[in-house]
Amino acid sequence: MNTSLPSIYSLGDSALTLDLGNCIEEDLNARVLAIYNWLGNHPLEGVIDRIVAYSSVSAFYDPTRIPDRTAVSEWLLEAWQLTAAASLPDDGRDIRIPVCYEGEYAPDLEAVAREKGISAGEIIELHCSTTYRIYMIGFLPGFPYMGKIDPRLEVPRKPRPVPVIAGGVGIAGMQTGVYSLNSPGGWQIIGRTPVRLFDRNTDPPILLRTGDRVRFYPVTTAEFRAARL
Repeated sequence: MNTSLPSIYSLGDSALTLDLGNCIEEDLNARVLAIYNWLGNHPLEGVIDRIVAYSSVSAFYDPTRIPDRTAVSEWLLEAWQLTAAASLPDDGRDIRIPVCYEGEYAPDLEAVAREKGISAGEIIELHCSTTYRIYMIGFLPGFPYMGKIDPRLEVPRKPRPVPVIAGGVGIAGMQTGVYSLNSPGGWQIIGRTPVRLFDRNTDPPILLRTGDRVRFYPVTTAEFRAARL
């Protein structure tokens, strides 16, 4: 694990970010999640929100209540120091998510197969053969950024966004993700899940969380439609 001093930088005039390396690595993500949890258990008056990303934690504060951001910087550094020697808990959940990789639900599957020089069936097998860590939730409410995918599946994003239906399962670079709402998007959509990742009528409204482990499994079009009823 990286033990060098983290960088701390400003996000505007009311937020600071503690960054451990700006990369996608499971140990760094586990560390920032531990820092995020420590901050929640040791709140600093005037801090109004905190956000965890791949390898960073950001703290948003009220500058009228914290006029000197040094207090926030020291709080973040204390969290980093006190989680250094602690064993990082692995409290993520194991979750299986069904995906239909057929027809209209997988608009980019055949194109990805052609680009990679393998069959659509091999794409599906590779995508379902890995357990993915959720590194962060973002972009849309409940959208999970997961990785790392098998290198044989790595493809670039589309040159421009296109409409994506909620449940669309995409790949881009070394990541895979699921669109939680209808949205423009640039990931290559190779399937769709009937599972609702965001529902404002449930508590909590977001199904997945950072640190969870996700495994996909294929279902038929009929099974997909039955699950959506």
